[in-house]
Amino acid sequence: MQKSVRYNEGHALYLSVVARKEGTKRGYLSKKTTENSKWHEKFFALYQNVLFYFDTDQSARPSGIYLLEGCTCERVPALKVSTVGKDALDKLHYFLVVFGHDGQKPLELRTEEESDCDEWVEAIQQASYSDIIIEREVLMQKYIHLVQIVETEKVAANQLRTQLEDQDTEIERLKSEIIALNKTKERMRPYHVYQEEEDPDIKKIKKVQSFMRGWLCRRKWKIIVQDYICSPHAESMRKRNQIVFNMVEAETEYVHQLSILVNCFLRPLRMAASSKKPPISHDDVSSIFLNSETIMFLHEIFHQGLKARIANWPTLVLADLFDILLPMLNIYQEFVRNHQYSLQVLANCKQNRDFDKLLKQYESNAACEGRMLETFLTYPMFQIPRYIITLHELLAHTPHEHVERKSLEFAKSKLEELSRVMHDEVSDTENIRKNLAIERMIVEGCDILLDTSQTFVRQGSLIQLPSVERGKLSKVRLGSLSLKKEGERQCFLFTKHFLICTRSSGGKLHLLKQGGVLSLIECTLIEEPDANDEDAKNSGQVFGHLDFKIVVEPSDAPAFTVVLLAPSRQEKAAWTSDISQCIDNIRCNGLMTSVFEENSKVTVPHMIKSDARLHKDDVDICFSKTLNSCKVPQIRYASVERLLERLTDLRFLSIDFLNTFLHTYRIFTTATVVMEKLADIYKKPFTSIPVRSLELFFATNQNNRSGDHVNDKSPRLCRKFSSPPPLSIPSRTSSPVRTRKLSLNSPIGSKVGILDLSTTSSSAASSPTSSPGAPDENAEVPEPGEISPCRSPSTPRHLRYRQSGGKRAHNSRCSVSPASAFAIATAAAGHSSPPVFNNSERTCDKEFIIRRAATNRVLNVLRHWVSKHSQDFEMNGELKMGVICLLEEVLRDPDLLPQERKATANILSALSQDDQDDAQLKIEDILQMAECPKTECFESLSAMELAEQITLLDHIVFRSIPYEEFLGQGWMKTDKTERTPYIMKTSQHFNDMSNLVASQIMSHTDVGSRASSIEKWVAVADICRCLNNYNGVLEITSALNRSAIYRLKKTWAKVCKQTKALMDKLQKTVSSEGRFKNLRETLKNCNPPCVPYLGMYLTDLAFIEEGTPNFTEEGLVNFSKMRMISHIIREIRQFQQTPYRIEHQPKVTQYLLDKTLIMDEDTLYDLSLKIEPRLPA
Repeated sequence: MQKSVRYNEGHALYLSVVARKEGTKRGYLSKKTTENSKWHEKFFALYQNVLFYFDTDQSARPSGIYLLEGCTCERVPALKVSTVGKDALDKLHYFLVVFGHDGQKPLELRTEEESDCDEWVEAIQQASYSDIIIEREVLMQKYIHLVQIVETEKVAANQLRTQLEDQDTEIERLKSEIIALNKTKERMRPYHVYQEEEDPDIKKIKKVQSFMRGWLCRRKWKIIVQDYICSPHAESMRKRNQIVFNMVEAETEYVHQLSILVNCFLRPLRMAASSKKPPISHDDVSSIFLNSETIMFLHEIFHQGLKARIANWPTLVLADLFDILLPMLNIYQEFVRNHQYSLQVLANCKQNRDFDKLLKQYESNAACEGRMLETFLTYPMFQIPRYIITLHELLAHTPHEHVERKSLEFAKSKLEELSRVMHDEVSDTENIRKNLAIERMIVEGCDILLDTSQTFVRQGSLIQLPSVERGKLSKVRLGSLSLKKEGERQCFLFTKHFLICTRSSGGKLHLLKQGGVLSLIECTLIEEPDANDEDAKNSGQVFGHLDFKIVVEPSDAPAFTVVLLAPSRQEKAAWTSDISQCIDNIRCNGLMTSVFEENSKVTVPHMIKSDARLHKDDVDICFSKTLNSCKVPQIRYASVERLLERLTDLRFLSIDFLNTFLHTYRIFTTATVVMEKLADIYKKPFTSIPVRSLELFFATNQNNRSGDHVNDKSPRLCRKFSSPPPLSIPSRTSSPVRTRKLSLNSPIGSKVGILDLSTTSSSAASSPTSSPGAPDENAEVPEPGEISPCRSPSTPRHLRYRQSGGKRAHNSRCSVSPASAFAIATAAAGHSSPPVFNNSERTCDKEFIIRRAATNRVLNVLRHWVSKHSQDFEMNGELKMGVICLLEEVLRDPDLLPQERKATANILSALSQDDQDDAQLKIEDILQMAECPKTECFESLSAMELAEQITLLDHIVFRSIPYEEFLGQGWMKTDKTERTPYIMKTSQHFNDMSNLVASQIMSHTDVGSRASSIEKWVAVADICRCLNNYNGVLEITSALNRSAIYRLKKTWAKVCKQTKALMDKLQKTVSSEGRFKNLRETLKNCNPPCVPYLGMYLTDLAFIEEGTPNFTEEGLVNFSKMRMISHIIREIRQFQQTPYRIEHQPKVTQYLLDKTLIMDEDTLYDLSLKIEPRLPA
């Protein structure tokens, strides 16, 4: 190692590994030793400006390191030796590395190949940065020359300044001489008196006139000033100045916070990491603090600039400061992207007692003011949105003709763009971390979750029913099966896979050995039992039609069926809707892959991206860099028309887009407009669907891909489609009639069969894919037992294949167009009978294909809307009747396929039936119970009973909130009771429960009873935590932290240490520090049912609503904001939809809802003073 170079051994080892794997130049060289001048063969690896050499290419540690910066490398002639070894040395090529450091001996190397020698010399010469050093020397010489010029100019300027001063002195001397001459000349003239005495009255008049003129001018000026002070412009300028002053104060506070973060935490921890027994490593310090020190330096410079501007008040020019700041704010991307990871690293480091003790010592510093490290790490997360809000307010009070207007608008647009990029990156990173968190929860691990394109959809608890090979329920097993214990499964749905896990007693997850990981491309969803399947009908009656099936047909294993039981009909509808949507998207991509990629290496996502109108910005739509579940860029801004167009686009439909649209459409449109659009798509698909959606379906190509046996005179059969090539599907010789899916696994080969699109009554001659007049006499009819019309209405139908006899089987080719194949796959619903066509040419008809695809898309959207957003129809009778009328009109369509008819009937059934969850309590029942007198006292109720009933009541109140109340910050308006009645009821219930806890404790007169009550309530809170009722935990802990109870020192002295420690743990879990960081982390790892704290989500929604507008200045919908709101609402609804299996106990709930026991805040505090009076000062 070269002298005067300090290095970290771990870093050097890491660089040696990177150099050995990814170095710019690697290979064996012979090195001459300095001790005995012998040559030894070593393995050298060059990485950037560092040269490593190892004993062998398999060595883990380098034998030596050379820093090549500033060195020179050149070839040297071969050594002079005797003629005996001359032939051998002629084959060797030498080169010498001379280092620029004093005392560093040159490095002599040799190779066997001349080309290898030249490559090494060139690589080392580039790694030495010699060109940069030479350029630096040239620039230094230029700099010295410029300094000399400046000094010369300074000397010349001083000389000129001296000359000017001499000239000024000469001018003053000449002026004095002229004045003296004039005085002498006046004395020489005879004295003449020309002045006449002025009349005194005239003098008085002039004096009065002068006074009046002055008074009028002062009065007029005062009026002008007063008018300006009261003018809107002056008011706007005052507000603008106040905004600037507030921004300076906020920036001062922010710089102070960053300095505390760096000086009180970062730098001391760096020193601790360098100690003999470090409590934390340097890598962990870097992971926790990221680039916070660079952010601090940046804002210190910006803060100094702001203070300099304030010194020049009232001239406040800020635009140039933002012009300087904007290019450097990209450093926030790294901090925001890795913020969650830094908090996880900090949490892991806190497991080390030494580090935790040291951190608490740092946090006890008076400068921290009791704030934790997590709080300081969270401050930079809000800085960019704060700048956006400030600039938005500043622009609101800046006139359009102001000199800074355009610069501030540019700064605001750049900050908003940066904020959007950061949000997109955080969303993508959060999805990856969510997958990794689930992967870590599974003991065996799960490799499919390491796929970055795998997007999390939902999770929850389902009960798996036992099944046999044919998917029939085992009745013998059902009688002895404990469904809640043995059959409960933790399920995770992703865009490509479905995971089924069991949970051990320790809380760990284990994948099922068989059927634990289901690939959705191999699955078929059956939502309702088959009408011809008696066993399925009986099971549906037994389980209240809460069960659904997933038929799995892997390519390398026998088919099997997974039967799952949902806790409620609403939960079943949500699961089946999401599973069906995932299957739709992945099979649509699979179909397009099979259709488009027979002779192409381009993937489907790239093909979709190649259509510029799908993902490029336009005047009425703008995209972000993040891809949705269809591998298409997500929409950032769009007009309402373009959003409705995307909703009904026939090529793809993203789950995320559909959920976002249906959650937030009230903000930018109405349900009536959406229904009219869906009705237009169904009734007039060609006029309603934009041309950009149809161009992918029907294009022209000069190459006819049909077989030789096709009749060239048929105008239908001679329809030519553009590349990509037509669909060709092989048949299986082992089974003449076999039902299979068209998926990514379907091979496209040279042996092709005939795609059967006809029914059992239609001959092969009527098929548009076969030659007219050549019927297939060997075609077999599918057995009725293999046909099930009960598949999911959105699941693509499995296509049937048959093998023709003789040589015609090898020569016949299916010439189905991509449009036909797409319509067939998207318009069907499972293993159902093929459609009946009255006209043999109808399948290739353009209008027929579009009608079927449009009908399927409309039914898909309506099914998702009805199943997952049923509240829209419960609260809007007109919308419900409109959907029913549209579905009835669909049923009257004579060309409707059987699968579409079945899907329409299912949607109508779901829409028409009443809510059957009558067994569950509703919020109205709670209000009735509150009116009943109590029948029990607190002492007679156990902590378990109280915790269970508190959890049941909290969840009933929580699930009663319709999701539309989360839009528009209605809970913060003056008419909040009318706009968000259920959120207000939830808030009132929280306050009532907290008041009940405080009142019950204060009702005791003796110290021991109060201490016992506190211990019991803490035990209730801990049970609520075990039940995932974090709202109940916060209700109790907030009651115990009230001033009336917290000040009772004698009472708290009687409380045992275990209870106090438990309470501290509970408070830490639900603490609001770091935007409820601990509670959010707990909810991520929590499995429903669960009752979160609603205030956390309302704070998030308020921050989103205030930070970003609903519409852009161009009138486009801010769909990125809609997506953020939808993600929060979706998380809330996930917890709302999973009920608790807790038996209702009226005696306990009547006690909990008894408002006669509740005291107000003043009464509680007066009673507290009475129990323990204040000590004299």
